[in-house]
Amino acid sequence: METPLHFIDIHCHLLPEIYDGAGSRDDALSMAGMAVDDGISTIVATPHQLGNFSANQGDEIRARTERFQAVLRRKKIPLRVLPGADVRIEPGMIGKIRTGEVLTLADRGRHVLLELPHEVFLPLDRLLREMKSAGLVGILSHPERNQGILAQPGVVRPLVDAGCLIQVTAGSLMGAFGSRVRNLADSLVKQGLVHFVSTDAHSPRSRPPLLGEAFDRVVEL
Repeated sequence: METPLHFIDIHCHLLPEIYDGAGSRDDALSMAGMAVDDGISTIVATPHQLGNFSANQGDEIRARTERFQAVLRRKKIPLRVLPGADVRIEPGMIGKIRTGEVLTLADRGRHVLLELPHEVFLPLDRLLREMKSAGLVGILSHPERNQGILAQPGVVRPLVDAGCLIQVTAGSLMGAFGSRVRNLADSLVKQGLVHFVSTDAHSPRSRPPLLGEAFDRVVEL
């Protein structure tokens, strides 16, 4: 008998009642149930921070994560939720990470989920060097959906060579964002340039927290 898979989702907008999270607590609970049914045992809740989301503060994310975990325990939903953030790249980011105002993944002080503007690719060489000096590792979220990277996909390998880790969205591998995005996601997986596949889920409907089919797709590739 095969041992069931247990997935960890490091990019999920699960927390309710916070800017760009689940629309309601009921939606968040539906997402949690769907995730568990799909084999996800742990989710890092990643509200956006910085950029247009400066209102999302680190302590608020930590507190809301604890409260939602308590709700899951009461509802007997066996999902572990950890605090994190989807961090828009901007000046002063590293200093805010050091103070705890901006969260690392699972609040462990090590890995930072980095988000570029969707429309353009910005060189990350200097930032990656500064992060390395600060003992931080960057994980670039959904590069396959970035318009600049779609236009010049060759920029991904130098990022990986410079120490950046790469996370693609499960839905990208399943064609949810169109054929161009799927083709790039497939290519990055085939080249061995993908380190994480995550849901980037926002609701139980339009972008649900599911990883099983994407896992099968990665195995196939």
